[in-house]
Amino acid sequence: MTSVNTEVSDGNEEAPTLPLRQLGRLLRRVRDEQGLSIARVAELVELSPASVQRYESGKIKKVRTRDIQAICEVLDVSDTDTERAVELAEQAKVKSWYTAFGGLYSDSTFNLVVGLTESARHIIAYNELVLGLVQTPDYARTVISGYFRDESPEDIERRVALRLKRQAIVTRKTAPVKLDMLLHESALHRVVGSPRIMLEQCHHLAEVSKLPNVSIRIQQFSAGATWGVLPGPFMLLDFGTDAKGKPVEPPLIYLEALGASTNDLYLEKPDDVRRYHMLASAIRDTSLDEQRSRDLLRQVARSYTA
Repeated sequence: MTSVNTEVSDGNEEAPTLPLRQLGRLLRRVRDEQGLSIARVAELVELSPASVQRYESGKIKKVRTRDIQAICEVLDVSDTDTERAVELAEQAKVKSWYTAFGGLYSDSTFNLVVGLTESARHIIAYNELVLGLVQTPDYARTVISGYFRDESPEDIERRVALRLKRQAIVTRKTAPVKLDMLLHESALHRVVGSPRIMLEQCHHLAEVSKLPNVSIRIQQFSAGATWGVLPGPFMLLDFGTDAKGKPVEPPLIYLEALGASTNDLYLEKPDDVRRYHMLASAIRDTSLDEQRSRDLLRQVARSYTA
């Protein structure tokens, strides 16, 4: 398993916070879609090109909401995306040891983790349910409909389609994300939907684990409690390095919200990243290797045919 890069800055330069990074991605994406240059946008909103570039890179020191609204207006950004951009701008003004997103960003149709995973080059994930990036359609449908119990079948299918579309980052031929999946054995025996769904899901995991960019390691019940705790699901996201070997963006930890009343957490401090990397390594050290994990997946799949 490749180490996650925990370098966060170069010299005395302060690394952009997650809200600023996400705001920059949104503004850059929309500008590219409109086919406008930074200079042209700057002219239209009466800002310097350097200011627009700093907003897009996440390196703006003082975020002004009116600037964001002006940029969104000249780019003809939708009301929803404008609201998201303004929310990010407000989040960027708050200095805290973690970043918590709720409201618009708690909606799984636009959860921040969607954009983050698409940008990541390496993902290490520990789960006690099958990770969304490798779920079968029926497994995903069961999980999603169980969480969004009051939504219409049409909305459920829309969410399922989005989840399946996101899986392309794992299976695409060009620059697929490197996925190290640490799965607790309980996920194989917790019947999600039906035995048939579990059989298909176990077979699917066994096949996905053959991909050169995917590693699936199963931690059995007999491994006990790593570090004496039940850590719960977490995801480490690394965004790779540039031509000079410097991190494109600082790595971070994603902790999914426990329910509608709580917010997703994104930890960015290097000490947090290092600690979760150590935890992932400890879990991996007490897990089956890739071949034995694949054998266990096929063995459990057979049990669902009985």
